[in-house]
Amino acid sequence: MAVTPALLALVIEAAIGYPPLLWRAFGHPVTWMGAMIGTLERRFNRAASARVRRSAGLAALATVVGTAFALAFAVERMLLSLPFGTFAVGLLASTLVAQRSLHDHVARVARALEKDGLDAARTAVAHIVGRDPEALDEAGVARAAIESLAENFSDGVVAPVFWTALGGLAAGAAYKAINTADSMLGHRSERLAAFGWAPARVDDLVNLPASRLSALLLIAAAGLTPGASAAASLRAVRRDARRHRSPNAGYPEAAVAGALGLALAGPRVYGGALVEDAVMGDGRRDAGAADIRAALALYRRADALLIALLAALALVLIATG
Repeated sequence: MAVTPALLALVIEAAIGYPPLLWRAFGHPVTWMGAMIGTLERRFNRAASARVRRSAGLAALATVVGTAFALAFAVERMLLSLPFGTFAVGLLASTLVAQRSLHDHVARVARALEKDGLDAARTAVAHIVGRDPEALDEAGVARAAIESLAENFSDGVVAPVFWTALGGLAAGAAYKAINTADSMLGHRSERLAAFGWAPARVDDLVNLPASRLSALLLIAAAGLTPGASAAASLRAVRRDARRHRSPNAGYPEAAVAGALGLALAGPRVYGGALVEDAVMGDGRRDAGAADIRAALALYRRADALLIALLAALALVLIATG
């Protein structure tokens, strides 16, 4: 296990995020993966047969994941042979985590609603959700931001840390490659329905443990957050999570909805089409900037619990040799 590098990744990313200077100079590992995925899709998603395109999508996914795993494994082995190698691995692993940037993006939506009005809030929320922002009223914008915060706590924070702790930098990089491929290809459009089938299915599989752990962390955080309810959060997860159209997103979304007395998810508009989905929670649909702020407070406590959990596990592993 690589618990200490995973812990360092969380602490480093929380403290400094991904410096803009590095972004401008080198880009980001996710953009590198994205460029490779885009090239493979343009080159191989051409066959007339859906069956062939599905096979091509699987081969593309294997290529991206295998490349990410092999490169990260080689770098990790090299770094661990050097002084302070564990810290260096943690520093690299921090690029796989998005806890700070997620908080900042969602907070921008709250600020826009508070200070700049609905149009600015729609622009801000468009950076973090795939649904049509123009179809959202103020409550819809707020719910979209909270849903994105909940879902991305699972697949942008807990999942990469889980896989890094379990299998080191290589496993964390492989997870990020899968998640990026799903983000780019796992759409039900005519062009991507077949080619993106494998990335979507594999992403569902690798996110299963993190989504459940995320819900548990959010339920526990609700018990530490003024105005939130851990009991209602647990009830919402047990009642609603499995009814979500995603096998994973329903768990953190239901946990947040129950904790804050909201009703999240439900019917939403993507690409001009109405997508039906179950409602998470049995509270208010009328949400606003204050609810986004409350969700961010819950998120910060859940994230702190994740850090504490990893720290405790690291100490246990050190103590037991």
